[in-house]
Amino acid sequence: MSQARPEQPRIELIADDDHPGGTMLVMDAVRQSYIDLSDPTYLDFEYIQFFASVLASWRPGPVATTHIGGGGLTMPRFLAVTRPGSPQIVLEPDAELTALVRQALPLPRGHRIRIRPISGRPGIAQLADASADLIILDAYADGRVPAELTTLEFFTDLSRVLRADGLLLANLVDEPGLRYLRRAVAGLQEVFGEVTLVSSKDVLKGRRFGNLVLAAASDSLDLETLRREIARQPFPAGVRDNLYLTTTFGTGKPWTDQDSAESPEPNREGWRIR
Repeated sequence: MSQARPEQPRIELIADDDHPGGTMLVMDAVRQSYIDLSDPTYLDFEYIQFFASVLASWRPGPVATTHIGGGGLTMPRFLAVTRPGSPQIVLEPDAELTALVRQALPLPRGHRIRIRPISGRPGIAQLADASADLIILDAYADGRVPAELTTLEFFTDLSRVLRADGLLLANLVDEPGLRYLRRAVAGLQEVFGEVTLVSSKDVLKGRRFGNLVLAAASDSLDLETLRREIARQPFPAGVRDNLYLTTTFGTGKPWTDQDSAESPEPNREGWRIR
C-alpha cells in the first residue's frame, strides 16, 4: 500500500549551510527572500544586489521608503543599516508570513519599519501625495508579478506618492524577447520620463528567463557611477539607459487597467524568482 506524500509547508525558513547566519525564505516551493541577521548588508539574490548598486549611485542619507511586497524584509533591513533613520512602510498582505518573519527573524534595533497588512494597489492609494523619496516594487504571487502592479494607472499613482526628486525601483521578470518588459518600460517612460534597466547579461541578451531591475525617475541617474557599481558584481551584468530603451523598444504600448497581464510564467527549474 503506497503512502501519501506529506504536504510541503507553504512557508519554510531554511538555514544556509554554506553561509552561517543566512536563511532562505521559501514560499510555495519558490525561493522568495534571503536574510542574514548577523549582516543585513549581505545580499544573496542577484537582483537585490542590483537594487543596492542603484542606491549606491543615488543620493546619500536617510530616505522615506515605501516597499510594495515585504517577504523576509531584506531591503528594509538593508536600508535600516545603510541609511539609518529612514522611515519605511512595507505593504505586505500576507499576515501569516509577517508574523513568522517577525518571530523567527526579528528586525534590527532602532528600525523605523512599519508593516501594513495590505496589498500594493490599495496600500499605495492610502498614502499621501509626495510622502516617499523611494518606492521599491518587489511583489509576486506564485512567482509572477500581479497584472495590476505594472499598469499606466498604477505607475501614475506611484508618481503621486513619490516626491519630485524621488526614485522608483522595480523588480520584474521576463523571458527572451522581453515583450512583457517592453510594455512596462513604455508605461514608466510615459509617467516618469527617465528609465534605466539593470540585469544580468544573459537575460539582456535573451538567453534565459530572469529578473530585470528598472529604475524610474524624473531625472537620469548617475550612470557612470552606476556602471562602476554594477561592474563590481560577482556575475556579469549590464546597464541600459533611457536612450537605449527608447531605441530598442520604440514607442511601446503601456499596460493599462483595461489591458494588463501578469509577468510570464517563471522557469522554476534553474533560476531564482525572488
